[in-house]
Amino acid sequence: MATEDKNRATAAAILPLVGGAANVASIAHCMTRLRLGLHDRSLVDDEALKALPAVMGVVEDDTYQIVLGPGTVARVTPEFEHLVEEGRAAAPAPAAAPADPGAAPTAAEELAAQGAAIKAQRKAKNATPFKLFLRKIANIFVPLIPALIGCGIIAGLNGLLVNLEWLPSVTPALAAMASGFMALIAVFVGYNTAKEFGGTPILGGAVAAIIVFPGVANIDAFGQTLSPGQGGVLGALGAAVLAVYVEKWCRRWVPEALDVLVTPTLTVLISGLVTIFGLMYVAGEVSSAIGTFADWLLSNGGAGAGFVLGGLFLPLVMLGLHQALIPIHTTLIEQQGYTVLLPILAMAGAGQVGAAVAVYVRLPRNESIRRTIKSALPAGLLGVGEPLIYGVSLPLGRPFVTACVGGAFGGGFVGLFNQLGDTVGSTAIGPSGWALFPLLDGNHGLGSTIAIYGGGLLVGYVAGFLATYFFGFGKDLLAEFNISREPAPSTVTATGGTPAPPAPTATAPDHPDHRDDRDHRDDRDPGSDPAKAPAGV
Repeated sequence: MATEDKNRATAAAILPLVGGAANVASIAHCMTRLRLGLHDRSLVDDEALKALPAVMGVVEDDTYQIVLGPGTVARVTPEFEHLVEEGRAAAPAPAAAPADPGAAPTAAEELAAQGAAIKAQRKAKNATPFKLFLRKIANIFVPLIPALIGCGIIAGLNGLLVNLEWLPSVTPALAAMASGFMALIAVFVGYNTAKEFGGTPILGGAVAAIIVFPGVANIDAFGQTLSPGQGGVLGALGAAVLAVYVEKWCRRWVPEALDVLVTPTLTVLISGLVTIFGLMYVAGEVSSAIGTFADWLLSNGGAGAGFVLGGLFLPLVMLGLHQALIPIHTTLIEQQGYTVLLPILAMAGAGQVGAAVAVYVRLPRNESIRRTIKSALPAGLLGVGEPLIYGVSLPLGRPFVTACVGGAFGGGFVGLFNQLGDTVGSTAIGPSGWALFPLLDGNHGLGSTIAIYGGGLLVGYVAGFLATYFFGFGKDLLAEFNISREPAPSTVTATGGTPAPPAPTATAPDHPDHRDDRDHRDDRDPGSDPAKAPAGV
């Protein structure tokens, strides 16, 4: 009961700061963020939101995103939805008064227009075809992550029990629980794909189900006998996209009276035939090539490949390009039972943690930044890196680069052991940092796998710390930020008084007390979405 009260209190604190129930157009959540569609962006009090204890940060993209962290967001969102419903029922929006064309615009109107212009500018900047496509891909796979995590942990528990020869009567049941979702993941991918691309979701799932149907083993295509699951999630993705286009084509010419009979039939028939006699074979070859290439890359250039992957992952997240890796992770899990890429990419989070600790040490007089680091560090250790990225390293500029250096060394360490024959993988995508330990798997026993991954984290922490401590601050940066000041009362006080203006001292942007320096803020892509990353950073 206390937990429910806490979640409701968090929701109740957030609601007025986003403009109240009347300002909320849509509500959704992902692994770490509450995502809100808002009517009027200017009604949001960003700084007051950031000051709430449960809020780790805010990000604006096509939706307004409030970072609450894994677990918390799933519990706060229903409470927030209830409060919005209650608020709408109790206070319906009043009719707008007729505008006086001769009246000068009020300050609120000016702010609203300015906020709308900023939102439109940011949205246009990030609405490139490639980024929109990657966003669709992420929207297909991100809803599957909770099931991947749950089944992955059960698979790891089952493997441990089998190796120890414990509970032999229970392990078959655990194996069924762990494998059931993966056996049918193509159906879920097809359903989500059709939904995302504007088709009928169940038709997308129906066409994708052909891929996992055991009866395809009786079919020959391109001189080969098909096998159930051939093509995997890539085949399901292609089949569902094809089904959407066939369905839309049918809608253009099929009479309305016959639509309910003709359109679904032709959609499944045409898409199904193309899937069986084309897509399954092609997607199967592509999936096999992905697995072969990943194995070859880490077997022959593991240290170098790990160094590059670990070092580049944070910039990929900032650009939103990390979303392209989600189908690759899922394909590797389908083929091998784990993805060898995720533990390497997770080292980016280790570099970020090490860099944050170095910033804490190098700025002993800046109470505000140190307070941010202390509150965000536990989440960073568990793989939720947004608070450290947006509140510490990215606004400061150079520490973000040195955090990438730490991730590179950690990735190189894990990659080196892969090159030496000790494969380290993850049975699911989603968590990173310490939260990835229950999902680890490999080819040389769980103890060896855990030791290598733990060693990589340690290397990332140390390398990120040393790189930031010695190279993350120039003299000018230290002189600007290593100063003592009282926290600026940038949010409304508990008594409801008007906040005093911040002191004129220049501080880091993107933190409630660090908003004067805009140079580094402009380097950030506001449309990037690290919460959709397959691995937390």
